[in-house]
Amino acid sequence: MVLESRRDIADRVLVPLAERLRNVSPNVLSWLAFGVAVLAGLAFYLGTPLFLILAVFLVLANALLDALDGKVAKMTGHATRRGDFLDHVLDRYADVIMLGGIALGRYGSVLAGLLAIVGVLLASYMGTQAQAVGLGRDYAGLMGRADRLVILFVAGWIQFIADPLGLGGGPLVLTPLTLTLLLFGVLGQVTAIQRGVSAWRRLGAA
Repeated sequence: MVLESRRDIADRVLVPLAERLRNVSPNVLSWLAFGVAVLAGLAFYLGTPLFLILAVFLVLANALLDALDGKVAKMTGHATRRGDFLDHVLDRYADVIMLGGIALGRYGSVLAGLLAIVGVLLASYMGTQAQAVGLGRDYAGLMGRADRLVILFVAGWIQFIADPLGLGGGPLVLTPLTLTLLLFGVLGQVTAIQRGVSAWRRLGAA
């Protein structure tokens, strides 16, 4: 992931916040992140300029909470397989809801949304499938979840500045957010292939 190499910079913000949240269950943070993602998807779907701004900040909140649940779990010694399972399941539902909200709203396209969701889910599947065959969870590849959320945050602002009403027509309206969905579709597939090839090579060497 592109942002994986910048983890030390993110930790300067995350560690102090995680320290303040030591008494909060990591599972509660995972559910809060999911709830925020649902609201973001709804705000994208409703699609007025005010809701677009709200959606952008909700995407940021989801990214922050999603990073904090794992950080708090590790700092407090409460990291469990059940918590890891819950986190990844909720993340996938959150991805589908947020991307679906864009695809079905005035900024997006159902076709572009479908491509984005398939790309995102396949990339995640390849990572978990590597874990299922004993290779460990694979977070490598061109685009991880943190990368997607940062791109979506920036794209939301570009959408608001360029065309907050998402005007246009036809089956594939090339608004900034529709282009972002197409980008997720392409990079998701590239990431899935990267993880698949990596797993295949490691299995061959085993």
